[in-house]
Amino acid sequence: MLNPESPLPLYRQLADTLRAGIRSGDYPQGSRIPSEHELAARFGIGRPTVRQATDLLVRQRLLERRRGAGTFVCELPEEVDLFSLGGTSAAFLEKGIDVHTEYLEPLAMRTVHSAAGTSFTSEHAYSVSRLHRAETGPVLLEEIYLDPEPFRGIERFDLRGDSLSRIVADHFHLRPESAQQTFSVIPLDSARAHALELETASPALRVIRRLRFRGVGDAVLAHLFCRTDRYAFSQRMWPQWT
Repeated sequence: MLNPESPLPLYRQLADTLRAGIRSGDYPQGSRIPSEHELAARFGIGRPTVRQATDLLVRQRLLERRRGAGTFVCELPEEVDLFSLGGTSAAFLEKGIDVHTEYLEPLAMRTVHSAAGTSFTSEHAYSVSRLHRAETGPVLLEEIYLDPEPFRGIERFDLRGDSLSRIVADHFHLRPESAQQTFSVIPLDSARAHALELETASPALRVIRRLRFRGVGDAVLAHLFCRTDRYAFSQRMWPQWT
């Protein structure tokens, strides 16, 4: 059910619910989603709110409207979009790629070194290091830092049984509204190369990713190290119309 007490607008909550249903297969590619009337009755909201939610997913090319027939789930893109705001694992699942996540360092409060490049006011931050493996082997190493102020107490959640982005949204009522990402190719140090099963100093795509949240600013920093020999990483960009 939708949460009227959440700072996230109801139409965004519904859009997220429908998006999750698309990714989980509840609404397969090419299938028709329930009508505006059905969704409004199911979630106890007005039809204009439902229309806002489906408009958002149409703009994101997850849904398409067919005159006289209804609203249908689009074909998923061929690229693996690892840099969407929905989360890394979700991007793999959206493409139908089964991944296993191994936590190299559990989520905990740690001292932040200057090399991490955080802009948090505290010298400490929550951090976690995790490795994503596909059938072909390790494909992505993530080192994530979270500002301790807006995420106080997040260490009590078990990430192995849940999604970090879902925990942030459901329990802290925060969703990223924008991201700044910097791309470079760097030689890997021995520890990162070992995790990705590469030789030391092997080149890898590094993405430095800052997530901005309404009211709290840049609260999440992630360093992503990608094996581009196994998957082509893409980033979807949506035009903003005024």
